[in-house]
Amino acid sequence: MSTMVNKYDALKGSEDSGEEDSSNREPKDMDKPLPPVEVKPGEHRLQFAYAIWFSRRAPGKQATTQNYDQNLKLIGRFASVELFWGYYSRLVRPADLNSHSDIHIFKDGIKPMWEDSANKNGGKWIVRLRKGLASRCWENVILAMLGEQFMVGDEICGAVISVRFQEDIISVWNRTAQDNATTSRIRDTLKRVLNLPPNTVLEYKTHNDSLKYTGLPRPPLRYDSHH
Repeated sequence: MSTMVNKYDALKGSEDSGEEDSSNREPKDMDKPLPPVEVKPGEHRLQFAYAIWFSRRAPGKQATTQNYDQNLKLIGRFASVELFWGYYSRLVRPADLNSHSDIHIFKDGIKPMWEDSANKNGGKWIVRLRKGLASRCWENVILAMLGEQFMVGDEICGAVISVRFQEDIISVWNRTAQDNATTSRIRDTLKRVLNLPPNTVLEYKTHNDSLKYTGLPRPPLRYDSHH
């Protein structure tokens, strides 16, 4: 358990430096399959196992696939309600993170990158939040995901909270961008879980589009009021 605590300390301690500590795992080890997540007797097993990742890049530094991969830190893995809360209670809240920081909670075995085989044919729903809403909204989304409230089987790959200077962004990734029934259900569940007004416009972006147009400006669809 001490290793887990050290990883959390590294997460908290790296906030101001902008430099990533790559000592947790060597890059060549990152793609090796890890052993199954243990669920102890008496713990409440989740339907899927998950991994928590953290990434941060220095402002102004152009993101590339290579440095994005290198900046990804595996914080921990869990497959039970108890182990999730053990991690979450020590995880820095989005409101306390510096800009250009991201927390990713993805199903175990799926790396939070467009190129991962589980993600490459998928996409993501994007919710842009004004400052001050991220911590509560993020918690609502991940609890809905872990509790299988989206009701789309194994289509959900994971969720990301991206802390930026003027806004915070929550995105929910799914496997199959062309499955309109699934993407619509995810959108409707997101609106319900976040208590968004019915006429709120959410943005869906396929990962193929993200790869093609990553340098283009994004439309300003930000959710500015919480009802």
